[in-house]
Amino acid sequence: MKVIELFIDEEGEFAGIDAISIVEQPAIEENFVALKEDIKVELADVDKEKRILMGAALIPNKKIYRKNGEDEFYIYFSEDTVRRASELFLMKGNQSKSTLEHQASLSGLTVVESWIVEDDTHDKSRKYGLNMPVGTWMVSMKVNNDEVWEDYVKTGKVKGFSIEGYFTDKVEMSMIDAELEAAEVLLEIADSIEAGKLNLETYSDYGEGVRNNAKRGIELNKKVNNRCATSVGKIRAQQLSRGEKLSVSTIKRMYSYLSRAEEYYDPSDSKACGTISYLLWGGKAGLAWSRGKLKQLGEIKD
Repeated sequence: MKVIELFIDEEGEFAGIDAISIVEQPAIEENFVALKEDIKVELADVDKEKRILMGAALIPNKKIYRKNGEDEFYIYFSEDTVRRASELFLMKGNQSKSTLEHQASLSGLTVVESWIVEDDTHDKSRKYGLNMPVGTWMVSMKVNNDEVWEDYVKTGKVKGFSIEGYFTDKVEMSMIDAELEAAEVLLEIADSIEAGKLNLETYSDYGEGVRNNAKRGIELNKKVNNRCATSVGKIRAQQLSRGEKLSVSTIKRMYSYLSRAEEYYDPSDSKACGTISYLLWGGKAGLAWSRGKLKQLGEIKD
């Protein structure tokens, strides 16, 4: 049976975890602990209902069975993807987005704690008998919804967390790659129609700084088994490293991505996917060049 790695396409419109669902049969096969006096765990300092559910949201490298028609397969998430998913969940302010069995939206449920298991022995989850592997994304969810607490948690109808989000795999990204150049031409034409002018010029005057950053990103990504960035990002790095010409629409996407992702770039951490992905797109030199080129072309203003 085939095994497919899922990862986050941060260059797409949607990326990462949109909501956390409480379900009867968690895909990751791990129950949560209900922190209350008379449910599963008794805390020494508890004198009233805490109404907090603690459990694993994502476990790295754990094979999860899936079936699509007659096609059966396993999916899994790398440790880097799990960590990035946990970051994006909070950064996008999705703490209060939750559902029941991936169907009904719920109110009154909020993630109040989120962390990655860093230690086999001393992680907080160990105190409650949750022996998750290092790299697991753990959450604690406050339940202020009486119906959910009484009818689903206390009765045991729901037993764990299950994520809802947008991920991709290498097959999907390869399809995107095949259509990338055609899509760029269409975007160029659409932009031209809107602006009342046609500009199919391409540009490669971005200099050695951009090329060297892309090369550096490629080298660093090889050291982590090419786990970082989407296929589009990897292709862009190859183009930049070879000094190939870029269309205006590509330069726009380059500027958009580098502007958004600048906060994830840490030159002191050469193994971080945020750093590697940023370099693949040309890094700070690429941001400066794309900004300057778009200003020169009148696409953006000061």
